Amino acid sequence: MRESDTMSNQLAQTDESLSAGQVVALLILLAGAMALARVLAVQRVYEPSLFADPNDPADERSRWPQTRPRPMPTFGANDRSRWATIRALVDHGTFAIGKRQFLDEPDPQTGRRYRDTGIVAEDGWGAIDKVLHPKTKEFFSSKPPLLPTVLAGEYWLLQKLFGWDIARDTFEVVRTILVTVNVVPFVIYLVVLAKLAARFCLTAWAWVYALAFASFGTFVSTFLVSLNNHVVATCAVVFSLYPAMRILYDGRQAGWLYLVSGLWAGWMVANELPSAAWATALAVLLMTRSPMRTVAFYVPGAILPVAALLLVNYLAIGEWTPAYGKLQSEWYQYEGSHWIRPRGIDGAQEPLPVYAFHFVLGHHGVLSLTPVFAFTLAGFFWNLGRGYMRMLTAAIVVVTVVVIGFYLMKTRNYGGWTSGPRWTFWLTPLWLVVMVPLLDRIARHRWLRGVAWIVLAWSVLSATYPVYNPWRHPWLYNWLEYWEVIGYR
Repeated sequence: MRESDTMSNQLAQTDESLSAGQVVALLILLAGAMALARVLAVQRVYEPSLFADPNDPADERSRWPQTRPRPMPTFGANDRSRWATIRALVDHGTFAIGKRQFLDEPDPQTGRRYRDTGIVAEDGWGAIDKVLHPKTKEFFSSKPPLLPTVLAGEYWLLQKLFGWDIARDTFEVVRTILVTVNVVPFVIYLVVLAKLAARFCLTAWAWVYALAFASFGTFVSTFLVSLNNHVVATCAVVFSLYPAMRILYDGRQAGWLYLVSGLWAGWMVANELPSAAWATALAVLLMTRSPMRTVAFYVPGAILPVAALLLVNYLAIGEWTPAYGKLQSEWYQYEGSHWIRPRGIDGAQEPLPVYAFHFVLGHHGVLSLTPVFAFTLAGFFWNLGRGYMRMLTAAIVVVTVVVIGFYLMKTRNYGGWTSGPRWTFWLTPLWLVVMVPLLDRIARHRWLRGVAWIVLAWSVLSATYPVYNPWRHPWLYNWLEYWEVIGYR
């Protein structure tokens, strides 16, 4: 007998094999450790291939910097806009992140009759995701201000405890906040998701597969290195769903469960407005158990974070309407704004069939980049015939149709420079829960398990491809661009 066979037999005879629970715990531990490592090493990398070719006068992309850019642990417009607000609140006591000054004579260096000053004019802090107040001529982040306001409290605490200044100690402040707002919630998210999946799983294989996918195969993990609303909202989806499951499936009727579910649902909506569809669906589900408790506890809990968002938005810009809702107004359409003539994928104006294809199966496709979600699609039909999952699945189907339908019919926006269909990231845990009963069925067939492993590997590849910077195009986009099938320049 070969030595390898002997060793295999010896291993098989031991009683130290890992249980499914231990495997799931190991997956969560590894996912958390990898997320922490990436955050501790976060730094923007400049890629020469993304800048203009100096030998091509027609190339309108940015020019390669003539001097070394300031090292920064931030990536681009989306997150820098939020970091600028955090800095402005604590260091300057204002939401304004810059100001436009008009000149009597053209600036000799730029030829412009204006000069922008403030945080967004500093090296390493510039961002296109800003609006110009038409009356005060101050710049504000175009991002909803509630999340930066909350995190400004953490920066203030770090400043008081350690004397850190985000302009000087940028890496220390940014990395610490990313750990608390992204990494720690992500680990808790996986733990809670493991509990939710276990509720509907009948096989160990399905449970382990679901958690492997959640840990490494979704774009939630990709975006942990950047300050963004998608990770925050996705975690809030799970944190709102878990107490609701205790009510819907365990028969618990404690008022605090309704309240906690509502608070997380409201926080979810405050960070990802389309998720209001899920907050509404969750309210309807809870109404089937107790209309009185839903109205008395869930609804006020959900309203509170949304009311806070509106209040902070008014304090920031003097209006209740969020800044990002003013795209066609003078708030965005000011001289020098990127949004007057957006280039590249930001300016994509495609026919609906083309956009729909790329949104689902193309270069930013939900299914082409994350094919594990094909099991969710099948699960929609599978679960509707299963009593204990029928009601929850029906709610998720309706929410999915509403959200996807909205983006297909009302926009042509892929989310700019992003590694995946980021408008759908917050739906990830809902889609995962739907697929779990189908995974039990797959577990019974070797060839189906083989297919499942392949699509899981494909999904992990997509989520890991932009590991150094989530604000980059997906691998499928780059591949199609290489073969000149697409081009958004």
